[in-house]
Amino acid sequence: MGRHPLLSDAELVCLAVAQSLLGYTSEARWLRHARKHLSDMFPYLPRQPGYNKRLRNALPLVKQVIRDLATDIDFWFDDVWITDATPVPGGMSRPTVKRSDAAGWANYGYCASHSRFYWGLKLSRPSACRSCGRWPTRRSASGRSSKRCSTATRT
Repeated sequence: MGRHPLLSDAELVCLAVAQSLLGYTSEARWLRHARKHLSDMFPYLPRQPGYNKRLRNALPLVKQVIRDLATDIDFWFDDVWITDATPVPGGMSRPTVKRSDAAGWANYGYCASHSRFYWGLKLSRPSACRSCGRWPTRRSASGRSSKRCSTATRT
């Protein structure tokens, strides 16, 4: 049987959700913040190695809570899916761009995560719009597409 934990699973998941929502990526910093500001709500807070071990062991429970929270919001049943794209540079010099076979459908674009302009395409995970069944077409670096789903442009 063993002894009962001083921090319940519900409290552990609550701490993990708060850590994520407040943007703490470091468990040590999060626990320091929690000890200073949340000690009245959580009388016992484990040290970083114990917190990490308990959190890894509680992963199935954390996944279930995330899924329950996700299905509780309106976007879970929405017809429009939000996807992310990553740039695929095709060439860096002007002569390369001119002689490339992709010159007809690649374009110039800006990648904010890399803080640079590039010439090429955006690679995105294909996903169908459930209401019309249309698959997204290839997109140039500027993000323009020849075919658009009518439900994706609604306000």
